[in-house]
This record gives sequence, C-alpha cells and structure tokens, in this order.
Amino acid sequence: MPVSLSGSGYRLASGVAGAVLPLLMRGEDGSERLARRGPEVTPGGIWIHGASVGELNSARALIADLAEDMPVIVTANSVTGRAAAQGWGLPACLAPLDVPGAVGRFLDRVRPRVQMTIENEIWPNRARLLAARGVAQVVVGARMSERSARRWARLPGLIRPVLSRIAVLSAQNAATEARLLALGLPPAALSGRLQLKLLAPARVVPQDGGPWRDLTVLAASTHEGEEEVILDAYLAARAEYPALRLILAPRHPARADQVVAIFHARGLDPARRSRGGDESAPVLLADTLGEMVRWYDRAAICVTGGSFTDRGGHTPWEPAAHRCAILRGPHIANFAEDYAALDAAGASRAISAGDLARALQELARDGAACAGMGARARAVLLERAGDPGPLLAAINALADARA
Repeated sequence: MPVSLSGSGYRLASGVAGAVLPLLMRGEDGSERLARRGPEVTPGGIWIHGASVGELNSARALIADLAEDMPVIVTANSVTGRAAAQGWGLPACLAPLDVPGAVGRFLDRVRPRVQMTIENEIWPNRARLLAARGVAQVVVGARMSERSARRWARLPGLIRPVLSRIAVLSAQNAATEARLLALGLPPAALSGRLQLKLLAPARVVPQDGGPWRDLTVLAASTHEGEEEVILDAYLAARAEYPALRLILAPRHPARADQVVAIFHARGLDPARRSRGGDESAPVLLADTLGEMVRWYDRAAICVTGGSFTDRGGHTPWEPAAHRCAILRGPHIANFAEDYAALDAAGASRAISAGDLARALQELARDGAACAGMGARARAVLLERAGDPGPLLAAINALADARA
C-alpha cells in the first residue's frame, strides 16, 4: 500500500514502474498482475477485490448474493486468495498492479459496472481510472485503525481523492466511520455497518434438536488437555442429573483414539460417530469432520474448546447461530471482543475449570434460563452481523444506473 508519496509523485512513480515492470515480471502470474492474461469473464458485471483468503472468506455470503444478480470477477493479491475464489466456481485472477497500463488493460477486458473492495486498500490509480470510466466504487467491511488514520492524514493528496470517489461504504464500526470521514469520505457514502464474517452464521436456520436437546452438552472443538477438564465436570454434573448427555467433538478427529482412552480412564464408553455409533447414546464422541452443524442443533449447552488451555479460543458465533447457551474458559484472546459482547448480554459465561460442573448443573436445572441464554446469543449475532439487504440494493442500483 503506498504511504510515502504525494498524489502527483505517486502517479509519476507508478508510470515509470509500469514501463519497467514488463521487463522484470515473468510467468503466468506476472502476466496476470500486468493484466496481459486473465479468465474469461462476462463484461458489465461487478469486480470484487479482496486482499487474500481471509478477506474473501469473510465476504463469501455477500459475494454469493451478488453473483446471483450479475456477472462477477474476483481478484486477490495472493495466489491462495485466487484459488479460494476459483474453488467457489467464480472467475478469478490476481489483481492488476496499481500502474496505469495494467489497470487500464484490466478494465478494458472486464468493463465492470461496479467495483467492490473488501475491507480497505488504497490504490490511487485504480480509484482514478475507475472514476474516469464512470465505474461506481464500493467498500464493504471497511476498517481503519487509529495508527493507519494518523499515517494517511499526513498524505491528503493520496487519500482524499481515493475516498472522495467512493459511492457506498459499509464500515465495521463507528470509529472507522469517523476516521474515514475525517480523511475525506463523503458522508453520503456511508451505508449500514456490517460484520462480514458474521453474515454466514446469521443466515443459519436452527433446526429441531430432538427430545434430548435441553439436557445435552456439546464440547466443541476441544484440544489436548481439555477433554479431562470437561469429562470430570460432566461426570460431576451427571451425578446430580443422570439424564445429562454429552457430545464431545475434538478439534482434530485424528486424536480420537487418544480421546477414547481419556473416556475409558473415567469409566465411560462413548459411542463413536466415525464407527456408526448411536448418536442418541448418553455419551457420543463426534470424531468426524463436517458435522458440527448437526451437533450444535442437538445441544442446548455448548462448551467452546480452545478456551480451557491457552489456545486463544474458538468462535462463539456458530453455537450462537444455533441458540446454544455458551460456556467458555478464560483463554479467548482470538475472540475477546466477541465474547465480551455475548457476556454483557448474558448469552455466554466465563467459567474456570473448577466451576464448570456447577455451571452445567445450573443450566440443567433451569431449562428456561438455558434457553434464554441461547436466544440472547442468537440475538447478539443478528444485531452485530447487520442487515446486508440495503447494501445489496444500493450495489444493484449503482449497477442498473450504468446498464
């Protein structure tokens, strides 16, 4: 990302680079970056750009919605991002370098009506050439840290023209909105806030979990050192509530034999899903891949793994989507803000290993309280995800205006 040139200096430097780069870049990837080759694409659609796999994955639900209404071409800065989009069945290539010739050739071939950037990247030539051709520019999931805002504030000749050309921008939070407005974003461009990574779980429709759901605990994505904690707590809770059931899904099913030994050491003989075990058994080892949605629906209580050992925790949003009451350990660095929002709403609880048995007993005893936690978890998810409907409508309107 350019951060050290004035607007005119950047244009001059990028023009020189555009003359030199064809002499240096070789191979098919180099040709893509120079926009001398690319996939077949239907002109007149939407150009979607994300830096790499993370950005594209976060917006996958939104991309799928857009692809239903118009042709799509996806670009990324990395080969892994390109491969991800290709794996979804979409035409994809490496993004053109921000030199006038490459951007111009790309636009000549693709002829988009709308260009959408995921999160944010500041590419002055791209923004200028899109505007010159009347292509509407959209940013979704925008974020701008205080540090980045201070750096860009020293380069108004670069940042202001780029931001001034944005037709619609959906930010992740109010702080980003304020920083971008101060840097030159037109206030009229602001759209409703969206958390892109939450759009997919927000679309989950919870299914009937069956008659045992209220007294079923799911230990989701457990790691080495956690199964002992969870099984001890489960046995202590089951001593008071014999009907309490457990589904334990290790993060890595390849550890299944090791986990079975931990069960056996406590006098438990789990049914193993990988071997056709009865999923209505009192204790089930979910040692398969691709079935977590099934287990979230089956359990009213979810203990999220990766949080009782120092692994940073796992996402709370999948159990929240299925209306699970969420219990988690103290190690949640990877999702601290997410758990804080759920904790504040009474949708999740921080539990030490020593208090886990008591928490399970409390939720087993009070089904209404357990269901209330689950309902609040889903409500927080829906609120934080935001409604993509107005954004999609705005993008379609921009595309129609160019038809």
